[in-house]
Amino acid sequence: MKNLGGKALLILVVVVGLGFLVFRFSENQHNATALERDASESAIIRVALTRAKPSAPTDTITLPGNIVGWYEAPIYARVTGYVKMWYKDYGGQVKKGDVLAEINAPDLDAQYAQARADLETERARYKLAEVTAKRWIALRPNHAVSEQSITVQEQNMRAQAAMVNAAEQKVKNIEAFIGFKTIVAPFDGVVTQRNINVGDLVSKEGNLSTPSAITNLFTVAVVDMLRLFVNVPASFGPFLQPGLTADVTVPQLPNRHFTGKFLTVARGFDVSTRTAVTVFTIDNQDRALWPGSYAQVQLTAPIDRQAFTIPSTALVFQEHGTQVAVVTEDDRVHLKTITVSKLMDTAVEVAEGISTSDRVVNNPSAALLEADKVRVVTPAAGYDLVNTESPESKEQAKNEQSPNG
Repeated sequence: MKNLGGKALLILVVVVGLGFLVFRFSENQHNATALERDASESAIIRVALTRAKPSAPTDTITLPGNIVGWYEAPIYARVTGYVKMWYKDYGGQVKKGDVLAEINAPDLDAQYAQARADLETERARYKLAEVTAKRWIALRPNHAVSEQSITVQEQNMRAQAAMVNAAEQKVKNIEAFIGFKTIVAPFDGVVTQRNINVGDLVSKEGNLSTPSAITNLFTVAVVDMLRLFVNVPASFGPFLQPGLTADVTVPQLPNRHFTGKFLTVARGFDVSTRTAVTVFTIDNQDRALWPGSYAQVQLTAPIDRQAFTIPSTALVFQEHGTQVAVVTEDDRVHLKTITVSKLMDTAVEVAEGISTSDRVVNNPSAALLEADKVRVVTPAAGYDLVNTESPESKEQAKNEQSPNG
């Protein structure tokens, strides 16, 4: 009986051992299969997709611009002298004819006095020549003097009259320069520059501080209406015509936008830059803009072409040029060559090579090759800088809203 119980226990132990071995073998096989499956799944590259968006049927370009007054008049000295007094400072509002400054010109005053004295001398000589000529003409009937002598006296009188006219004109010329001793505003506007002080020596050749350069004393500008000068590329030339407007911003007022209205364009391109000087007008009744401001000018015009926008992170650069990786129906990679027409901050405009139906890989891995198997995943928020919502999410939302769904 004892032997029988021992054999039964031995058989039970053997059966339990065999069962444990079978269980361990089965578990190892299952783990190996799961590991192989996980390894296979890990080998498939996960990708996030984006879609190409049709570009707006307009072309936009941002260019630098220069804002100037509607009229800007740099005022120079026309006489040599010392600044007696200036009356308008920077930013001063002036009316046409307002006195800006006065100049003491003692040299010119002396020339004027000399010219007036010379005029009186010539007038006296003319009177003498006139009296002499009349007396000689009175002797003609008596034949007391020759006809030649009378003619000489008549011509001498005419010559002396011409000398009087010349002296009078010289006085008028100096009087004109005398008027330049008073500097006046040429029109209503604002003083944007004052480059003189009392006592400065100024002249039309320059001033004391810059004797080799001609320096303006004042600059007066009309600022209620401004001109905007922009050098526009040749590709935008067909749109430069009446009706075109520009969106204008300046660094000192970053949150304010001004409207520039097309005024005129140079009907020719600069051969060195291939740009045309284009002029816009800006209404500045509140005088928020100042002449001399740098401006960023955005021009928008309609275009007749089809283009698409994708994130710049979707580009692939290889020996075949610029490409994008698209995912086919069977979730494999196909590299397509594209033509980029415009570079933007976070996106590019593509003229050829893709369509809105293409599933474009966003931020593709450098290890991604043609015909590779991939797995599409939903990108994290903010991953796609062009499309704020993933293509799969859009498709899912569309299916959920469908009445047949």
